[in-house]
Amino acid sequence: MPAVPLTGAQLSSTESLTQAPTFRELGADDDIAQALADIGIERAFPIQEMTLPLALEGRDLIGQAKTGTGKTLGFGIPLLQRITRDDTPGAAPQALVVVPTRELCVQVAEDLEQASTHRRLRVLSVYGGRAYEPQVDALAKGIEVVVGTPGRLIDLANRGSLDLSRVGVLVLDEADEMLDMGFLPDVERIVSQIPASRQTMLFSATMPGQIVALARRYMTQPTHIRAADPGDDRATVDAIEQHVWRAHPLDKPELLARVLQSDGRGLTMVFTRTKRKAQKIMDDLTERGFAVGTVHGDLGQGAREQALRAFRKGKVDVLVATDVAARGIDVDGVTHVINYECPDDEKTYLHRIGRTGRAGASGVAVTFVDWEDVARWQMIDKILGLPFKDPLETYSTSDHVYTGLGVPRDATGRLTEEERTRAGLAAEEIEDIGETGKKPKPKERRGGDRAKSDRPTSDRARSDKPKSDKPKSDQPKSEKSGDGAPRRRRRTRRSGASSAEA
Repeated sequence: MPAVPLTGAQLSSTESLTQAPTFRELGADDDIAQALADIGIERAFPIQEMTLPLALEGRDLIGQAKTGTGKTLGFGIPLLQRITRDDTPGAAPQALVVVPTRELCVQVAEDLEQASTHRRLRVLSVYGGRAYEPQVDALAKGIEVVVGTPGRLIDLANRGSLDLSRVGVLVLDEADEMLDMGFLPDVERIVSQIPASRQTMLFSATMPGQIVALARRYMTQPTHIRAADPGDDRATVDAIEQHVWRAHPLDKPELLARVLQSDGRGLTMVFTRTKRKAQKIMDDLTERGFAVGTVHGDLGQGAREQALRAFRKGKVDVLVATDVAARGIDVDGVTHVINYECPDDEKTYLHRIGRTGRAGASGVAVTFVDWEDVARWQMIDKILGLPFKDPLETYSTSDHVYTGLGVPRDATGRLTEEERTRAGLAAEEIEDIGETGKKPKPKERRGGDRAKSDRPTSDRARSDKPKSDKPKSDQPKSEKSGDGAPRRRRRTRRSGASSAEA
């Protein structure tokens, strides 16, 4: 089955971008426009061009566009221009951005910090997994903008550390994802604590009924802006070169290793369904010589951020992720996406392959379909109108693997020492973020063998009873010992000194 060819979508997008207005022309202040120009961002994408004039007027709006189209600056520039630096100790935030995931929280905060470089505005990201103390301390000193996930925002507000009484700009980013993840009740609790006289901007890729109802309750005559046309999903699919193969589970590790040696491959994301599978893939690829990181729910927040930093910096060029953990991850330079397992539905498929081919760039998506997942894939294929109803049976030695992706004929499932040029995950240090929710380590327990005892607490409490003044050697070794501890009797028998065994 031939791959879907690249269309002119990327070229036309790039050409139109050169004709797009600059941020200064759209009303951005000189200091913000200069801060963006310093990092190579001068002209607006469609969603930014459509939202900025209205948002700068202070109007409520709903921005609908797929992930990766520049929504952050669409709400970020108006947000930054409506607030001012306040050096009063403990100054409450003037703007709040609510996001569904930790990774997106970090990313949005970084984008806002870059845009406000010359304004010296303080932006704080708050999310779970990190210690409360640094976030509480930062809030106590004073903050202009807070970007946070719903759970941690509620926790800080309940503690009295986060004062939302001065928020004049509220942004709900990726609202449909917050709905999917069950955060909508938390979002409503947060919104209820914010003054009604505010500007509210809601951004979402889709507009399910509950999101529309949320907008009606908390927004004032919002303008709905859709920077997409009805065929947008089709354009997303057509803009990415796709390969769909029916693969055998036992051959997948070898096949993946060959695909990762494709011609022109840059940063690559590998998607899987489960946390265990993600870790297993990472371990296998690492053993084969690839520079790999992983992001999944079983990792601590420090390890997740370490992997993302290493991926963004190019110390690793392969990131293995589960669907939930990958929500909100937006990294420039991702050239390939590999679906190690068939996605559950068409939305998940679009979300996965949408990690590449962003902002007019080209991309390649490869999907492995197990025999038992063929029916699921055929459903996805039908809904999206793809030409891959019957995925081509593929093995790591199949000829089309080499011809279709430009894999060298002499490639094996392992990299040679000369090909291992990346620094690797270990080159990126794990930041001590004072993670919450850690379980005590075994070495932290005390009491030697007694700490490992499976006896209930009530048994241990018996040691508080008065004991005989006689030495241990004189204590009777009966079934009812002085402290009632059967383990001590068994230890005596093992020593061979018990008269009870005679």
